Amino acid sequence: MLKAVALALASSLTVAQAAPSQTQTQTPAPTSSQAAGPRPEDPIQTLVGRLDLERYKATIKGLTQFGDRRQGTDRNRAAVDWIEAQLKSYGCPPERIKYEYVTPQRGTTAGGQRGGRGAGGGRGASQGNKRPGQGGSTIFGTPGRTGVNNDPNLQPDDKLRALNAQASTDGPREEVYCTKVGSKTPGEMYIIGAHMDGYGWGEAANDDGSGTALVMELARIFSSPDVQTDRTIRFALWNNEETGLNGARAYVDERQALQGKESPAGSGKYPEPKWLGMIQHDMMMFDHGMPGPDGKVSPEQRREADVNIEFQMDSKLAAESQKLAWTVKAANEKYATDYPAAVGPHMTNTDSTPFMDIVPSISLRENERGAQIGGGWDPHWHQPTDVFSTFSDADFRLGLNAAQTTLGALGQLSGATLKK
Repeated sequence: MLKAVALALASSLTVAQAAPSQTQTQTPAPTSSQAAGPRPEDPIQTLVGRLDLERYKATIKGLTQFGDRRQGTDRNRAAVDWIEAQLKSYGCPPERIKYEYVTPQRGTTAGGQRGGRGAGGGRGASQGNKRPGQGGSTIFGTPGRTGVNNDPNLQPDDKLRALNAQASTDGPREEVYCTKVGSKTPGEMYIIGAHMDGYGWGEAANDDGSGTALVMELARIFSSPDVQTDRTIRFALWNNEETGLNGARAYVDERQALQGKESPAGSGKYPEPKWLGMIQHDMMMFDHGMPGPDGKVSPEQRREADVNIEFQMDSKLAAESQKLAWTVKAANEKYATDYPAAVGPHMTNTDSTPFMDIVPSISLRENERGAQIGGGWDPHWHQPTDVFSTFSDADFRLGLNAAQTTLGALGQLSGATLKK
């Protein structure tokens, strides 16, 4: 069933050309466009070609200068300032969301719900290492250990240990977004997101420097002066993901009711265009397979590595989110250079969760969140080893392919073209 839907959506994204009739005896005169030469290059392919591995790596490296960017610290605030400056240099005007964060009491989430981190322990919550018949995701083989490192002495780099030493405190929080305004329907918008905070006494290079750099690179490309889109695109770098998706929740709380309202009236300006879809990016680089019997994961990217596209099957907009997921997969098949994509129904513990009952929402990851990441497939997750030097070009290239995938889909969905 899912494969059939994928094929149908993939075919809808390309324009079929009718073949000449077998009984045709006379070649028609060429049209003026035919006479002018070959068909123009696909503008979206041109945009995808502007993604560059070294630039992607350099953006991740820039983020790691702030250590793990733990929320509620000076290094987090400095990283927010740096991201804002980068977006501004791309020609994507930055703005900020401001909110307050208070550490929730034990046994509750930041939203006041009892249960698991970020999902309230209910719909969208991680299913962990399930077996058939238990429900949720499944994983076979030997699961690896997961958890959050809170021991600074496990970080061998003295400078990094000192950089990450300041503890988090409650209080005001800020996060940055920037916007590419659509030229035809500015009152409709796709949201592209990643979270910029991390923890674990490393550099948060993969979780989630890899996703943050991806969103920033897309903002750079779509903000180029020769690029225009029919619909608006917002590039959001959430804060407080690691404490329960608080930055994304704050955005939804503050902006949901403003959707599609022109302000001032008659101006053609929409401070919060109507949401059409939300695409989140979280941990994009490490797909080395499951742990072996010794609990260790291969040091090499596995040959069958892929980009995981997930929707949440029991969200209110599951059908619409699934359709968006297949659209993104079809773009992967057309525009990604190295790694394929797979679609799964267990989106969880990610900043698209607060959006999923309001607008079609999906997330892109290196592995399935519930079973694979939860099963220990990434031993650097929230660990001191999540540093830039841990990862190889094959790892960085998986993240770049995720960028190609989203850029291709977003270019089609937003009606991107190149100005002549």
